[in-house]
Amino acid sequence: MKAIRVDQPGGPETLLLSDVPEPVPREGEALVRLEAAGVNFIDVYHRSGAYPLPFPLVPGQEGAGTIVEVGPGVTEVAAGDRVAFASGTGAYAELAAVPAARLIPVPKGVTAKQAAAVMLQGITAHYLATSTYPLKPEDTCLVHAAAGGVGVLLCQIAKLRGARVFGTVSTEEKARLAREAGADQTILYTKEDFVAEVRRLTDGAGVQVVYDGVGRDTFEKGLDCLAVRGTMVLFGQASGPVPPTDPQLLNRKGSLYLTRPMIVHYTRSREELTQRAGEILGWVAAGRLSVRIFRELPLAQAAEAHRLLESRRSTGKLLLIP
Repeated sequence: MKAIRVDQPGGPETLLLSDVPEPVPREGEALVRLEAAGVNFIDVYHRSGAYPLPFPLVPGQEGAGTIVEVGPGVTEVAAGDRVAFASGTGAYAELAAVPAARLIPVPKGVTAKQAAAVMLQGITAHYLATSTYPLKPEDTCLVHAAAGGVGVLLCQIAKLRGARVFGTVSTEEKARLAREAGADQTILYTKEDFVAEVRRLTDGAGVQVVYDGVGRDTFEKGLDCLAVRGTMVLFGQASGPVPPTDPQLLNRKGSLYLTRPMIVHYTRSREELTQRAGEILGWVAAGRLSVRIFRELPLAQAAEAHRLLESRRSTGKLLLIP
């Protein structure tokens, strides 16, 4: 079968279309014929070696398609089921063997492309807004990169929970997209000091929570946006890792809370995974959550997909189509 293979850590040029053996589902696994694979920053970290994995590897944690075969002991799904996943392996391929316990049924009214586009980022936005810091109607939040893949979903879910939403963006076009996603106020960080704007918009009080997937470029200033006993949720590092932080800084800035969540800790059981994913896909099917697909690229153009993602020029989801 055709798949993207990476033989050693490096840049996008290491993503090569190759012929590899078809995976065989082991006990507890199902073989999925993929219709679409999501492209995410964690794939960049795996490709570059920032998050070490054994090489050679076939990247990709997220995809959607149809089950063609199940391995021994599988009871959760069956051949012919339409499914999606956000924590599998080898999604940059025509076929992937995925633990059946991590597969989610795709409801009627949701396409495979929509499911592949929303699983990882949608579940991420879901746990950020409902569990890491459970937004309430009286809360105000700041979402960095509000026009990005997680950002547009997080803005929408925050509004579903009744919160007031500020979003930072780099261009007027991205500001428009963030407002369409529900942001009450957008801040062009390329032209405005986002700390000063947040303080102005909150009459100096600050926000209850900052959702930061950017990292190094925004983290420290983000702390200055928080209200007393506010929460900094650092969930990514698109601009690079955050330098070591003295915990005393949190004291000085208002007895702040700092957390660094990851999806595996918010989908530890199948029950929690299906609850989060089911709610997300249900919102999509009902038209309550809009999925923005920025671009669909053939599998052979995986390198271009990574370049677009790393350039931060994408506004929504990048998909690879086998």
